[in-house]
Amino acid sequence: MSIESSIAFRYMQARRKENFISLITVISIGGVGLGVAALIVVLAVLAGFEDNLKEKFLGITSHIVIMHLDGGLTDWQELIEKIKTVPGVKSAEPYVYGQVLANGPNGPHGVMIKGLAPELTAEGSQLSNLGLSRGTLDLFLNPENFQEPPIILGRELASQMNVYQYDQLKIISPFGRITPLGSRYPLTKTYQLAGTFHSGLYEFDSNMIFLSLAEAQTLMAMDGEVSTIEVMINDIYQATEIREAILQTIGTDKYWANDWMQRNLNLFAALELEQTAMFVVLTLTIIVAAFNIISTLIMMVMEKNRDIAILKSMGATRRQIRRIFTFQGLTVGLIGALGGLIMGVTLCLLLKEYKFIELPADIYMMDSLPVEMRPLHLILTLGITIVISYLATIYPAHKAACLDPVEILRYE
Repeated sequence: MSIESSIAFRYMQARRKENFISLITVISIGGVGLGVAALIVVLAVLAGFEDNLKEKFLGITSHIVIMHLDGGLTDWQELIEKIKTVPGVKSAEPYVYGQVLANGPNGPHGVMIKGLAPELTAEGSQLSNLGLSRGTLDLFLNPENFQEPPIILGRELASQMNVYQYDQLKIISPFGRITPLGSRYPLTKTYQLAGTFHSGLYEFDSNMIFLSLAEAQTLMAMDGEVSTIEVMINDIYQATEIREAILQTIGTDKYWANDWMQRNLNLFAALELEQTAMFVVLTLTIIVAAFNIISTLIMMVMEKNRDIAILKSMGATRRQIRRIFTFQGLTVGLIGALGGLIMGVTLCLLLKEYKFIELPADIYMMDSLPVEMRPLHLILTLGITIVISYLATIYPAHKAACLDPVEILRYE
């Protein structure tokens, strides 16, 4: 241990008449620790929100969507074969979308239908990612078990409509048969509930119905056509590159595509902005705690000015005096940072394990407070804290180094 660090440690061990300074030191350590803990917890919660939303969105929606510029896709079988040859593509599946009216015991509800081809559904696709809360996927994939064609509803939608497994409900589509005069009659068909799913996204669970591709084509009057081809990829962060490769393969003259980053750009940009804003705000908390370090060191310099004068008269340089108080301030900051790190990580682990803070799922799209600690956030928090602690020592250490030992010892 150097002479400077040895003296700094001795100064931190308060004697009886210096108990007040010791109390201020403890308060400084506690202030830095609380600021660090708050910053770690808030960043972990915001990162948890971001990861949770990504997981939920990507579990029920596709990574890349392919559509025709003028409407439905008629050559979708050929396109799927081409898309599957693109490196990085996991699966490509046809879907039919449409808005219809679902009529159940509690009256009609406007819903979105999504038709899929069970025989073309790959493992790891949207259908297999659905968390079925009632019923099984096998029931839906085997329509011979039902009197009417099977469908799957979101759990919230089934609750609103008051329907249960094997119950029947009617779907009314505006795309019915065309009369000789050119008008359309609505098409009404009866379906049977095979099960319900729970994705964790309230808007999705309260508005979506899955049914077979053929049934959806009938309801939407899309004979042999599909609305989109939806692609799942191996690396979600390669979505932009793979999307461009798919368009080069199938051509850009008739088709267009977007990926999950484009569809959710505003949402995730807002989350990143919120993380940055909260980091800045909570860093100000650490800066406020650093003022305690400044006041502690200033009082320490005033209390130890006789010792400083003696050290200088014995040959201590200004640099050595400056290092004594710099080391003392950094020690306070480092102890506070490590204590705050332990406190913050412990609280995050408790929140992640026991989920004792519950959230309304219909508002936040998740039922408990999500927590996801990232090493970068921890390292950045510790680094910022140490830098702020060092900056807090500059003025007191400089004042201590500039003390004139002659003036101090003149009347001793």
